[in-house]
Parts: sequence; C-alpha cells; structure tokens
Amino acid sequence: MAATYDFPSDLLAGQEELRQIRTELLELLKRLPWSVEPLDGFSDDNGWRKVERPASPGWTPDEQAQVEKLRDRERELAIFISCHRYWTDLTGPDTVDARMSLKHTGPPAPPAAIGTTGDL
Repeated sequence: MAATYDFPSDLLAGQEELRQIRTELLELLKRLPWSVEPLDGFSDDNGWRKVERPASPGWTPDEQAQVEKLRDRERELAIFISCHRYWTDLTGPDTVDARMSLKHTGPPAPPAAIGTTGDL
C-alpha cells in the first residue's frame, strides 16, 4: 500500500495553481496560430510522413505577452514546488514517492492535458 503524506497547505496550493496554469496555457496554445511569427503555409511530403501547415498570421503582442506571463508563472511554481522545504525531511525513494503522490493530489487533469505538460 502506498504511503500517505501530510503535505503543507502552501505546497498543495502551489501544486494546484501549477495544474491550473498548465491547463490554461495548454488551452491558449491550442487556440493560437502554429507560428509565433507570420509565416507562409507549406506542404512537405518528402519525409517519412506528410507535413502541412496553413499560413500563420503570427501571434499578436498581447497573445505573446499572455503566453510569456503564463510560462513565467509556471516556472515560478515549478521552482517553488521543487525547492520547498518539505522535501528536506525525506530521503531516497521516499522523496520520489512523495513527489509522485503530490502530483496526483487534487482534481484529475483534463484528458487532453494528461501526458502533454510534464507535471512535476
């Protein structure tokens, strides 16, 4: 049976916010054009699979700023969680087990986000 951990509330809150930020970022990136800069469309069938992209108008400055803001917050939260003082009390396999347990606390990730954002 897997061990249970008494995570501090700030660590749980950080993990939940990280989950929310990653979901929001993923949804935003799905809505944006495939290229940050305006680019012509292309079609290439010389590789092992055919690749096609329509012309991209690029991202607006507001869209770029929104993505940057979310990525910055994602990075801050990942650092906060990874370097939290809670981990100093654990050693070896217990640390790995606890980190995996923290990752799976709270509501499940939306199906589209599972395995695409590299949760901590």
